[in-house]
Amino acid sequence: MKNILLFGAGKSATCLIDYLLVNAPRQKWHVTVADHDLMLIKSKTGKSYYVTPAAINIQDEAARQQLIQESDLVISLLPPALHIIVARDCLKFGKNLLTASYIDPEIKALEKEIEDAGLLFMYEMGLDPGIDHMSAMKLIHSIEKKGGQISSFKSYCGGLISPESNDNPWQYKISWNARNIVMAGSSGAIYKEKGKVKETDYAHLFDQSKTIQIPTLGKLAWYPNRDSLAYMKSYNLDDIPTFMRATLRYPDFCEGWSTLVKLGLTDDSKRIQTDNLTYYQWASQHLKPAKDLSNEENIAHYLGISAKSKIIRQLKFLGLLNGDLIHQGELTNAGVLQHVVENKLGMEPTDKDMIVMIHEIEFERRGITTRLHSYMIVQGEDHLRTAMAKTVGLPLGIMAKMILQGKVNLTGLQIPVLADIYNPVLKELEEYNIRFEESFE
Repeated sequence: MKNILLFGAGKSATCLIDYLLVNAPRQKWHVTVADHDLMLIKSKTGKSYYVTPAAINIQDEAARQQLIQESDLVISLLPPALHIIVARDCLKFGKNLLTASYIDPEIKALEKEIEDAGLLFMYEMGLDPGIDHMSAMKLIHSIEKKGGQISSFKSYCGGLISPESNDNPWQYKISWNARNIVMAGSSGAIYKEKGKVKETDYAHLFDQSKTIQIPTLGKLAWYPNRDSLAYMKSYNLDDIPTFMRATLRYPDFCEGWSTLVKLGLTDDSKRIQTDNLTYYQWASQHLKPAKDLSNEENIAHYLGISAKSKIIRQLKFLGLLNGDLIHQGELTNAGVLQHVVENKLGMEPTDKDMIVMIHEIEFERRGITTRLHSYMIVQGEDHLRTAMAKTVGLPLGIMAKMILQGKVNLTGLQIPVLADIYNPVLKELEEYNIRFEESFE
């Protein structure tokens, strides 16, 4: 038996756990799922003979290291800041590691040690990052093999609510880690357009969103995502004039989120006491109190909008204009906002989410300029087996299977940009209706 250890049983783990347990009898696997919440683990694993639930505090070094020592492969779906703890243990005990999270400076500092140990740490093996890398590299390699010269690469991806479940003024519901949603974009963005490096700071990231036409869906808004330039080398497109990775949302979300940023409600730098603070006091903490104005009018006046505007409706929907007490102890503004969106923008049991990804690549071949559109739309089944859980979890599961079957000869700190990885993973994803449609103009 091969032992797979999975850290984290949250929203993104559901379909990964399904995949591992379906494959366990045939592949002779035993799966240990470790999380601080035993009931959550059991709700995802059922009574399978092939699984062991492990309720542990990830900071408990002895318990954590014992699980890692007993495993043949480790998968981490913990919050990004906690991966490094698991990674150091995997290095210490000689275990391969898979995660869907970005390569960060801490893991980058261990790159040589990972390589020297002959281990494979495959990062960015989820949706975005993950499927975006694999599908993009397949297109890029195909164009280059036929003699095409690429001049522009743009890639967009978003976790959205499916149109039939899109019933609130934010046009958004949470299908993944709420903390990640609150902090998204906080480091700003940098990308390259027509030969010029462009930077957008966090304060203006959401208010400059532009739109893109998606087949069968219509217009979605986009904003540039993190540091696109860091991937030019990974994609072997160092010298092209335009290179950008971006996030997709419905337009109303970007307008509303831009307002939350302006009000300072996404700030994560200092803690405030919320026990005797109302939601309105919190939301208006940077405003001067205005006499003879209602809560709506005061915030609308500060923002320079009508008290009957869509943005005021959005703030009311989140409960930010009422006198209820927050009563959550000491939190940062970002922590309060996370509490708010978890309560107000959660998915109902019958809700379905949707993943949209589109690549636009311009290239020249034999004197003819062509634009390639490649897009994927994935629908969730319900609030548990979401499109997000499918597209984050299944690439990890497929990669785990390939490693344990001895089909991967790669070592070091990697992301999935090689044909030996992306071809079999994308092929198997098609069995789960995760596939791309292409068109040329």
